[in-house]
Amino acid sequence: MFYGRGMTHETGRLAGFLYEIGLLKRYRRTGWFVAGVKDPESVAEHSMRAAVIASVLAVMEGANPERAALLSLFHDSQETRITDLPYLARDYVTTVSNEEVTARQTRGLPQPVAGMVAGVVAEYEGADSAEAACARDADKLECLIQGIEYREQGYRTQGWIDSSLAQLRTGSAKRLAEQALETGSLDWVVRAMNETGSRDGSPDPGDRP
Repeated sequence: MFYGRGMTHETGRLAGFLYEIGLLKRYRRTGWFVAGVKDPESVAEHSMRAAVIASVLAVMEGANPERAALLSLFHDSQETRITDLPYLARDYVTTVSNEEVTARQTRGLPQPVAGMVAGVVAEYEGADSAEAACARDADKLECLIQGIEYREQGYRTQGWIDSSLAQLRTGSAKRLAEQALETGSLDWVVRAMNETGSRDGSPDPGDRP
């Protein structure tokens, strides 16, 4: 517990950290602007689905799904301070490591909280654990799936799809990616409606997308 002397200061810093994380709801994934997407997903939206994917991959790979999801939730948390730099910018912009950004973000926070966040980021960046492998693949698989969704809306995102596919490492992520490439993003809606059916036991075509 982090009660006692310094609690007010530490709790105030912690509240500020939570407000800072909220920036990820407003910051956009800038790479999609290059593809012409007018209103791309936020960093937080990407992280949310990536965390779900990480937990799924972890179960399939025999790893800890809760840990994988936690790593994934924090994998882009540094972007509150460095924003989401598009791939093209990497050769022109020098940034500090994600671990150092995290250290500055968590300075003055209650030690148990700061230690947890630092440990999560270090594990993700180290990529040594099975959970980190699943979380890193989840980042790429989420990008691939999002690219497919944007492609269906008419955007030219094939390069993002191909690049994400090439970077996958776990067998489970590769299998899911191949399936996603063969499956339309709304196929699940039709399937769900066919499985549910209308009240008389047959699907209602008028409700289909």
